[in-house]
Amino acid sequence: MVTWINTNFWARVARIILRNRILILAIIAGITVFLGMQWKHMRFTYTEANLLPDDHPVNLEYNKFLDTFGEEGNLIVIAIKDSTLFTPENFNHWNRLSKQLQAKPEISLVISTDNLQELVKNTDKQAFELVPLIKGKLEKQSEVDTIKKELFTKLPFYESLLLNPETQTLRTAIYLDKEIVNTSVRKDFIFDDFIPLIQEFEKETGLKVHSSGMPYIRTLNSQHIIDEIGLFILAALGVTSLIFFFFFRSFRATFISMVVVLIGVMWAFGILGLLHYEITVLTALIPPLIIVIGIPNCIFLINKYQQEVKKHGNQAKSLQRVISKVGNATLMTNATTAAGFATFIVTESKILKEFGLVASINIMAIFILSLLIIPIIYSFMRLPKTKHLKHLNKRWIGKFVGWMENSVRNHRIAVYAVAVGLLTASIIGIYQIRISGSLIEDMPKDAAFFDDIRFFEKEFDGIMPVEIMVDTKRPNGVMKLSTLKRMERLEELIDEIPELSKPISVTNLVKYFKQAYYNGNPNYYQLPTSQENTFILQYARNSSGESDVLSNFVDSTGQVARITTFMKDIGTDKMEGIEEDLWKKIDKELPAERYDVTITGKALVFMKGTKYLVKNLIISLLLAILLISIFMAYMFRSFRMILISLIPNLLPLLITAGTMGYLGVPIKPSTILVFSIAFGISVDDTIHFLAKYRQELAANNWKIQKSVYNALRETGVSMFYTSIVLFFGFSVFMISSFGGTKALGGLVSMTLLFAMLSNLVLLPALLLSLERSIANKKVLKKPAFDVLTEGKTKGKNRL
Repeated sequence: MVTWINTNFWARVARIILRNRILILAIIAGITVFLGMQWKHMRFTYTEANLLPDDHPVNLEYNKFLDTFGEEGNLIVIAIKDSTLFTPENFNHWNRLSKQLQAKPEISLVISTDNLQELVKNTDKQAFELVPLIKGKLEKQSEVDTIKKELFTKLPFYESLLLNPETQTLRTAIYLDKEIVNTSVRKDFIFDDFIPLIQEFEKETGLKVHSSGMPYIRTLNSQHIIDEIGLFILAALGVTSLIFFFFFRSFRATFISMVVVLIGVMWAFGILGLLHYEITVLTALIPPLIIVIGIPNCIFLINKYQQEVKKHGNQAKSLQRVISKVGNATLMTNATTAAGFATFIVTESKILKEFGLVASINIMAIFILSLLIIPIIYSFMRLPKTKHLKHLNKRWIGKFVGWMENSVRNHRIAVYAVAVGLLTASIIGIYQIRISGSLIEDMPKDAAFFDDIRFFEKEFDGIMPVEIMVDTKRPNGVMKLSTLKRMERLEELIDEIPELSKPISVTNLVKYFKQAYYNGNPNYYQLPTSQENTFILQYARNSSGESDVLSNFVDSTGQVARITTFMKDIGTDKMEGIEEDLWKKIDKELPAERYDVTITGKALVFMKGTKYLVKNLIISLLLAILLISIFMAYMFRSFRMILISLIPNLLPLLITAGTMGYLGVPIKPSTILVFSIAFGISVDDTIHFLAKYRQELAANNWKIQKSVYNALRETGVSMFYTSIVLFFGFSVFMISSFGGTKALGGLVSMTLLFAMLSNLVLLPALLLSLERSIANKKVLKKPAFDVLTEGKTKGKNRL
């Protein structure tokens, strides 16, 4: 039977590689230079990850809001909670800081005590006027005390924006130019102007300034991502090279492996630049992932080379066999790993599509680099010395393999009992898993800006904007008293929800109009009666600045209003409950036949995106299982073998999911990636074991037990080596300051460790227990292509 990829094919590949060494190295160098030139096109993201498709209803509603009111994520806030602020010297410094910020071209508006406007009535003009609260520099403590009293007792309009009367915390609102919010100019402003001004103020006054707001958080968070890319690459190189050297005890083998993965990293960055993809928290993981996934390729190839050298000492023959006998195995293992990542491409999320595409391309690229570079470099070197081959006979490895063989031979019932026990406990744990859609949950907990987020949550009930847009369906419908009263009743519900801040809307402004009409008496900070409404609004229309003030709350036609509130960092389930309560109130107060109401905002879009993404990632995981099952079916032509091979790979995933439930690790974009990544990598061990098992069956006249033990002894060492490298390689991500990346590293490491034990203990046990069902050539047919092409060779020469 002619196989798809047969021995002759790989023999030809080996001849081509070894006869064109210089040309191949020149081509690799040329591609590396070309991709290196693409680094200049790499960009770092300046926006939040959009997890939803562009045409999703939630995105369309958010874009409609942006078209009406513009960018809502352009607010930076600074605040001080310190009684010593209210001294003439410190208070003047605070006001001067506002002036310095307002002078920056990147700032469109600063609202602070320095330029705070008080609404007063001008009876002669029958209009309201905006009068500065502070006129000039404050010289006396009594002047500061007067301002302080007026701020915290007479200006309820500014409570949600600038004041916390209970704790006497003072805040300044800084609005970035909407044109630069999602550009690199924002980053330059934050690091070159904003932070130095804050530090200078703190040095001069000794006061602690808390800074936050989405543009500020996003900038510092993005910088953390950039800083960690280099850290991950160095850590991954350091850990994998140390483990590699520990196993092989060869500087030469370690150096060759590092050359391969470093070129792979250069290609990864180059492909990101070539495709003009942004560096996000996900794509930043690709270079270190290539190191971690590339090293096992090097282990298999170098281990096979050294085995061949030890056997017959012929370098040319050894190199030819490395390519011809291991090429197919590494191709299939890399293909299944790439398939696990490639399934992300089918999701509708742009960030995941890009991650899946670049990761899968680079996994296949590192396979090609390994297959080409390792044999070629070794061909220019002397044969390994005897000391470099000692690792092939390590006693402790032999003991480990012996323990596995003993477990499979004598303790299969115990193996199954442990597996069933772990499965049962995992299922219980899975029911405790929650879904998280928090914008800030994965942010570095030890960063100063994270502490400031908590500060603003405590003092002002959050910093993540939630917007409610009310379309009255007719021009100037917003200012009708009936509409204002309906909006006020909705705002009362919002105010009662502890996770949401006191809302800001046109009703606050109209209440302030009434307070000003009654000479600033805060007792009149309320909506006017129907009798008062006519002449109070007439005063407002006569005011020169009325349209400018209204533009923040109502669109130019007077038809659409916005209600802005800020949300604390809460879970998806809790937010869904809050949203449900809001819609009940909206349906009652703002019925659909008279009003079109939309609830949107960055935080809400992200939460809905998380839930959407989790659903898509579950589909991609199922697709990965299906795709890899098809690979197995095509390779081994046996439905029973597919089932047997899936069990030891699905069990570790269930154990990991159960562990997440017990530890309270939520399902979110970063942690849901664990399952597709781990499954795609762990199935490599299954392929290696079953390929060797199938080969042993043919060599041992279909004797199941002998074939299982031979396969276990001969593949156990390489599987152990690669699993340990992968375990410690992915553990590198646990040094991240991002919660999601840290969880990803820990969970993948744990899953791969369980997968190794499962494939080396549970899989052989299943084969032995089911030997009667599979011990014939009809069940386990000749594969469509040989993963390990050994021909008639027997004994230790096989991998």
